[in-house]
Amino acid sequence: MSKERVVSDSVVVNAPAADIFELLARPSRHAEIDGSGSVVAATKGPERVSLGDRFGMDMRIVVPYKISNEVVEFEEGRRIAWRHFGHHVWRYELEPVDADTTKVTESFDWGVARVPRFYEIVGYPAKHKANIAKTLERLAAVFADN
Repeated sequence: MSKERVVSDSVVVNAPAADIFELLARPSRHAEIDGSGSVVAATKGPERVSLGDRFGMDMRIVVPYKISNEVVEFEEGRRIAWRHFGHHVWRYELEPVDADTTKVTESFDWGVARVPRFYEIVGYPAKHKANIAKTLERLAAVFADN
Protein backbone atom coordinates (compact mmCIF):
# COMPACT_ATOMS: atom_id res chain seq x y z
CA MET A 1 0.00 0.00 0.00
CA SER A 2 1.43 3.37 -0.99
CA LYS A 3 1.83 6.34 1.28
CA GLU A 4 -0.68 9.12 0.62
CA ARG A 5 1.13 12.00 -1.01
CA VAL A 6 -1.31 14.89 -1.01
CA VAL A 7 -1.24 18.36 0.49
CA SER A 8 -4.41 20.41 0.52
CA ASP A 9 -6.24 23.29 2.11
CA SER A 10 -9.77 24.65 2.03
CA VAL A 11 -11.56 27.97 2.18
CA VAL A 12 -15.20 29.00 2.24
CA VAL A 13 -15.91 31.37 -0.65
CA ASN A 14 -18.88 33.72 -0.81
CA ALA A 15 -20.04 32.54 -4.23
CA PRO A 16 -22.08 29.73 -5.74
CA ALA A 17 -20.11 26.64 -6.77
CA ALA A 18 -21.09 27.19 -10.43
CA ASP A 19 -19.44 30.64 -10.47
CA ILE A 20 -16.22 29.37 -8.91
CA PHE A 21 -16.11 26.37 -11.23
CA GLU A 22 -16.53 28.67 -14.21
CA LEU A 23 -13.35 30.52 -13.22
CA LEU A 24 -11.42 27.28 -12.63
CA ALA A 25 -12.50 25.81 -15.99
CA ARG A 26 -11.05 28.84 -17.84
CA PRO A 27 -7.24 28.64 -17.94
CA SER A 28 -7.08 32.29 -19.03
CA ARG A 29 -8.16 33.20 -15.48
CA HIS A 30 -5.66 31.03 -13.59
CA ALA A 31 -3.07 33.81 -13.26
CA GLU A 32 -5.67 35.84 -11.31
CA ILE A 33 -5.72 33.34 -8.49
CA ASP A 34 -2.27 31.74 -8.62
CA GLY A 35 -0.63 32.08 -5.23
CA SER A 36 2.77 30.79 -6.35
CA GLY A 37 3.46 33.67 -8.69
CA SER A 38 4.51 31.21 -11.40
CA VAL A 39 1.44 31.26 -13.68
CA VAL A 40 1.78 33.96 -16.33
CA ALA A 41 -0.92 33.29 -18.96
CA ALA A 42 -2.81 30.65 -20.91
CA THR A 43 -1.25 30.12 -24.35
CA LYS A 44 -3.26 27.43 -26.11
CA GLY A 45 -6.29 25.23 -25.77
CA PRO A 46 -10.01 25.82 -25.41
CA GLU A 47 -11.34 28.89 -23.62
CA ARG A 48 -13.24 26.59 -21.26
CA VAL A 49 -11.84 23.12 -20.61
CA SER A 50 -13.54 19.80 -20.03
CA LEU A 51 -12.37 16.22 -19.46
CA GLY A 52 -9.47 15.25 -21.72
CA ASP A 53 -8.78 18.77 -22.94
CA ARG A 54 -5.23 20.05 -23.10
CA PHE A 55 -4.18 23.60 -22.38
CA GLY A 56 -0.85 25.36 -22.42
CA MET A 57 0.44 27.90 -19.93
CA ASP A 58 3.29 30.37 -19.90
CA MET A 59 5.02 29.97 -16.54
CA ARG A 60 7.91 31.56 -14.71
CA ILE A 61 9.99 30.21 -11.86
CA VAL A 62 13.26 32.15 -12.11
CA VAL A 63 13.17 31.75 -15.92
CA PRO A 64 10.18 31.63 -18.29
CA TYR A 65 8.95 28.27 -19.58
CA LYS A 66 5.85 26.68 -21.09
CA ILE A 67 3.86 23.77 -19.75
CA SER A 68 1.12 21.64 -21.31
CA ASN A 69 -1.65 20.30 -19.06
CA GLU A 70 -4.39 17.69 -19.52
CA VAL A 71 -7.71 17.79 -17.67
CA VAL A 72 -7.92 14.38 -15.96
CA GLU A 73 -10.92 14.86 -13.65
CA PHE A 74 -14.04 16.84 -14.45
CA GLU A 75 -17.40 16.93 -12.73
CA GLU A 76 -19.28 20.08 -13.70
CA GLY A 77 -19.61 22.44 -10.75
CA ARG A 78 -17.91 20.03 -8.32
CA ARG A 79 -14.43 18.83 -9.31
CA ILE A 80 -11.70 19.67 -11.79
CA ALA A 81 -8.09 18.48 -11.97
CA TRP A 82 -5.19 18.59 -14.43
CA ARG A 83 -1.69 17.21 -14.78
CA HIS A 84 1.31 17.72 -17.01
CA PHE A 85 4.25 15.52 -18.04
CA GLY A 86 5.29 14.84 -14.43
CA HIS A 87 1.80 13.40 -13.80
CA HIS A 88 1.29 15.10 -10.45
CA VAL A 89 -2.26 16.45 -10.18
CA TRP A 90 -3.65 19.84 -9.21
CA ARG A 91 -7.25 19.35 -8.03
CA TYR A 92 -10.11 21.62 -6.98
CA GLU A 93 -13.17 20.22 -5.22
CA LEU A 94 -16.23 22.39 -4.62
CA GLU A 95 -18.79 21.63 -1.94
CA PRO A 96 -21.81 23.95 -1.74
CA VAL A 97 -22.47 25.15 1.80
CA ASP A 98 -25.65 26.88 0.66
CA ALA A 99 -26.86 28.56 -2.55
CA ASP A 100 -24.36 31.43 -2.24
CA THR A 101 -21.42 29.91 -0.36
CA THR A 102 -18.99 27.15 -1.33
CA LYS A 103 -16.20 25.25 0.42
CA VAL A 104 -13.28 25.02 -2.03
CA THR A 105 -10.48 22.49 -1.48
CA GLU A 106 -7.34 22.69 -3.55
CA SER A 107 -4.88 19.82 -3.48
CA PHE A 108 -1.50 18.90 -4.91
CA ASP A 109 -1.30 15.11 -5.39
CA TRP A 110 2.19 13.87 -6.15
CA GLY A 111 1.42 10.25 -5.22
CA VAL A 112 0.41 9.71 -8.86
CA ALA A 113 3.56 11.38 -10.22
CA ARG A 114 6.04 9.44 -12.32
CA VAL A 115 8.76 9.93 -9.67
CA PRO A 116 7.04 10.96 -6.41
CA ARG A 117 10.23 10.85 -4.35
CA PHE A 118 11.70 13.65 -6.52
CA TYR A 119 8.94 16.02 -5.32
CA GLU A 120 9.84 15.29 -1.72
CA ILE A 121 13.58 15.75 -2.25
CA VAL A 122 13.12 19.21 -3.79
CA GLY A 123 10.59 20.24 -1.11
CA TYR A 124 7.52 20.71 -3.32
CA PRO A 125 4.96 19.46 -0.78
CA ALA A 126 5.81 22.20 1.75
CA LYS A 127 6.17 24.88 -0.93
CA HIS A 128 2.89 23.91 -2.55
CA LYS A 129 1.06 23.79 0.80
CA ALA A 130 1.96 27.48 1.28
CA ASN A 131 1.09 28.33 -2.33
CA ILE A 132 -2.28 26.59 -2.03
CA ALA A 133 -3.15 28.78 0.97
CA LYS A 134 -2.24 31.89 -1.04
CA THR A 135 -4.21 30.71 -4.08
CA LEU A 136 -7.31 30.05 -2.00
CA GLU A 137 -6.99 33.50 -0.42
CA ARG A 138 -6.81 35.06 -3.88
CA LEU A 139 -9.75 32.97 -5.11
CA ALA A 140 -11.89 34.13 -2.20
CA ALA A 141 -10.88 37.74 -2.91
CA VAL A 142 -12.13 37.49 -6.50
CA PHE A 143 -15.60 36.81 -5.16
CA ALA A 144 -15.43 39.01 -2.05
CA ASP A 145 -17.26 41.94 -3.63
CA ASN A 146 -20.20 39.85 -4.89
